[in-house]
Formats: sequence, structure tokens, C-alpha cells
Amino acid sequence: MENILELIKEGILGAISIYSILLIIYILMSWVPASRETKFGIMLGKITEPYLGFFRKFIPPLGMIDISPIVGIFALRFISSGVEAIFDLVL
Repeated sequence: MENILELIKEGILGAISIYSILLIIYILMSWVPASRETKFGIMLGKITEPYLGFFRKFIPPLGMIDISPIVGIFALRFISSGVEAIFDLVL
């Protein structure tokens, strides 16, 4: 049973890490003109924009700077820490 819970924990943490990397790639793509219009950029936008859109509802851009991705990445780190704490209590 403990091995199964450990696998679940590692799977959740791995998914969060992968999603964080996808967010960072999407953010960096905004620095390169027309990179978000590529097939990869469109696919990445479909994966990341719903999550970032949630934060954009509450956090307005500061001039030309959108800080919602930073808050989104911090939220993922917070969730990751919470998942680790919960599984450490159970294991």
C-alpha cells in the first residue's frame, strides 16, 4: 500500500513539474515574435491559457507586464508543497 501511495505522490509531483516547465516555455515564447502562432505555440496555449486565465481575472497587468504567470507558478509550487505534506502525513 505504501508503494502505491508513493507512486501516486511521485506522479502528481511529476505532473506539476512538467506543467510548470510548460508554463515557463509558454512565457518565454512571448519574447519571440510569432512563436505563439506556430503549431507548438497554439498547442501550448490550449494547455496553459485556461490556467493562466484564472489568475488574469484577479491580477491586472502592470503596464505592459503580466505577472499572472509568476503567481501561477508560485501557486503550483504551493500545491506541490501541500501534496508532499499530505503524503508525508499519510506515509
